[in-house]
Amino acid sequence: MSEKGVKQPLLIGVKDVVPKADRRGIQTRRRFRRCKSAPLAEFVPVEFNVRDGSPSLPKSMLDHLHPSIKKVGIFLFFYLALGTVCFYLVGDQISGKKTNGVLDSIYFCIVTMTTVGYGDLVPNSVASKLLACAFVFSGMALVGLIVSKGADYLVEKQEVLLVKALNLHRKIGPTDLLKEIETKKVRYKCILAFIILLVLIGVGTTFLATVEKLDIVDAFYCVCSTVTTLGYGDKSFSTKAGRIFAIVWILSSTLCLTQFLLYIAELNTENRQKELVRWVLTRRMTNVDLEAADFDDDGEVGAAEFVLYKLKEMGKITPEDIVLVMEEFEALDVDQSGTLSPADLTLAQSSETAR
Repeated sequence: MSEKGVKQPLLIGVKDVVPKADRRGIQTRRRFRRCKSAPLAEFVPVEFNVRDGSPSLPKSMLDHLHPSIKKVGIFLFFYLALGTVCFYLVGDQISGKKTNGVLDSIYFCIVTMTTVGYGDLVPNSVASKLLACAFVFSGMALVGLIVSKGADYLVEKQEVLLVKALNLHRKIGPTDLLKEIETKKVRYKCILAFIILLVLIGVGTTFLATVEKLDIVDAFYCVCSTVTTLGYGDKSFSTKAGRIFAIVWILSSTLCLTQFLLYIAELNTENRQKELVRWVLTRRMTNVDLEAADFDDDGEVGAAEFVLYKLKEMGKITPEDIVLVMEEFEALDVDQSGTLSPADLTLAQSSETAR
């Protein structure tokens, strides 16, 4: 409670960092405790077999899919279904190399969605052109949703296998494996996405060379122009078997490249953040820093204030974040004692209910 009506500082410094003996001779020490209920951000524990420590596989793949992944799958299904029906109805208004009505409609929908646009199938009427415009914008939005949800989820599912493969020379237990994944998550994502991309490029080149009868250079050239969504159109999938393959391969390869580039950008951002943290923790504290860290202006910097200041310097939080948290603290600290208790929470909630 406050003494003589004077409000105590909201940030109470944890001053007894070094253990001190109390009157009874028992050493007491204040320490920061981790929240027991809050999960680690962006970390999902992996289940392991008790015997060999290998990751256990789910009984049913669909049962263990994240709801957001199911939602993306539903959106993709309806997009392709609607696009196939629409482009099939205006099939006579689309010119170019045709094989089968339904197959060409799905193929044209995928090529439009991924913005590849070979030019082997081209809308040549007002209705077909307007449909293409509508589906290219909605398709780009769907691709962004798939990249942010689906592709990232699928890549993360393979991280355990990749880490175990990279650590075959040494024994690594489940706990060490999880720690390795968590500390180098983005790096392993980049490696895995790059490996998948190389496999897709190799598969696409081989298919074009064997089925579409292109020479190896033209096959590789067509693969690169497709994966990068450049789509010159001089080389494309023109056979029935080729377009069946292209329906799955084009979507997979373009999404994989996009995801790989996003991982590269994320890795670069993470490295810069680590450098900033290292600089903040190694540079010497000055009187100016102490003054800036004294949030409650009481002339002293407690442990809580020091932590907040360091987090602010690392870019983990902003001064605006601190102000918002302090406003919430003041609203909950009904008795203005500078600390929170169950009684404060009860009073705060009852006052909100009365309003």
